[in-house]
Amino acid sequence: MHIALLRSVNLGGRNLVAMSGLKGLLSDLGFLHVRSLLQSGNLVFESRGKTGDELERLLERTTEERLKIRTAYFVRTAKEWNDIVVGNPFPAGAKDDPGHLVVSLLKRAPRTNDLDALQAAISGPERVRGGSRHVYITYPAGIGRSKLTTALIEKTLGSSATARNWNTVLKLHASVQGVP
Repeated sequence: MHIALLRSVNLGGRNLVAMSGLKGLLSDLGFLHVRSLLQSGNLVFESRGKTGDELERLLERTTEERLKIRTAYFVRTAKEWNDIVVGNPFPAGAKDDPGHLVVSLLKRAPRTNDLDALQAAISGPERVRGGSRHVYITYPAGIGRSKLTTALIEKTLGSSATARNWNTVLKLHASVQGVP
């Protein structure tokens, strides 16, 4: 099983796409057990034989061709998603304030010096910890007014990103539990 997150769809009236359209697209490509979670571009599906990078390129190209939406996909296996959940360096934030704990998926693993530069660029109470092709971020004072934006994260880490709060991370995790 795989989890695919789309970047910047159905946000603020931009890149509007029906989840049924995305599910149909993946089914047409031969993926099995396709389902969506919420309306912000979270998909779960079964694929055999393709790697995450291959899936990302295929889905990005096909979404642009068929749905006329240019967006990035971030694909992880059920095991990789489990590792994200288990590896959370902010367990208190996950328990006490899951809406302000975020996981940002990246196209490439962050380098240590880039993570240090990102933490140094933060002027508020936010904290960042790196993972394999993702970062964990706490926003104790809230996300909306934070200066730690996706643009700053992408610029500093040199990778495109998409983020989900811990509640969504756990819902996606539950959807692939017990699946290799």
